[in-house]
Amino acid sequence: MPPLPSVTKAFILACVGAFCFFYLFPGWAYWFQLWPLNSGFFMPWQLLSYAFQHGSFEHLLFNMLGLWMFGGELERVWGARRYTQMLVASALSAAIVQLIFTWVIGAQSPTVGASGAIFGLLLSFGMLFPNRIIVPLIPPIPMKAKYFVAIFGGLELILGFSGSSGIAHFAHLGGMLGAWLLIRHWRSPRRRG
Repeated sequence: MPPLPSVTKAFILACVGAFCFFYLFPGWAYWFQLWPLNSGFFMPWQLLSYAFQHGSFEHLLFNMLGLWMFGGELERVWGARRYTQMLVASALSAAIVQLIFTWVIGAQSPTVGASGAIFGLLLSFGMLFPNRIIVPLIPPIPMKAKYFVAIFGGLELILGFSGSSGIAHFAHLGGMLGAWLLIRHWRSPRRRG
């Protein structure tokens, strides 16, 4: 494997650092989680700060694994600037979709994790390398990236409507939506002209 590019490495280190900080100082955590709009705790910086927090070591591990699997190659293809734009767009769109969802259902629980940004990278990888064969951890069956993305997106939609599991499925879909919109914008004929 080639070494990790700079932005991917920095994001991994920032997430690990934030996890350690909030483990040692848990009283600070609620300031940076994404709280619902009607909770009374929402602050504008939470639209991005939530992505650096994780609820458990496993949550952090799987998100960083996804970042390592898909992020490094995307950063090498796009360069640091576009790749950073994708991470920010995916995290922001995930936050906005999650805020709308929590407002509609009246939820009061905060959201944490880089999953929305990771799902944005996953969709981006599937759009850039649709026929690349990947082997997911579960199930360990080789499949084309485009099918992997479609399966994960479909599962998130089904799980999102199936009930409360404590996982922000609509934030994941929001991250995918943000990535799709940004790639469409980049590929727009008007933008190229």
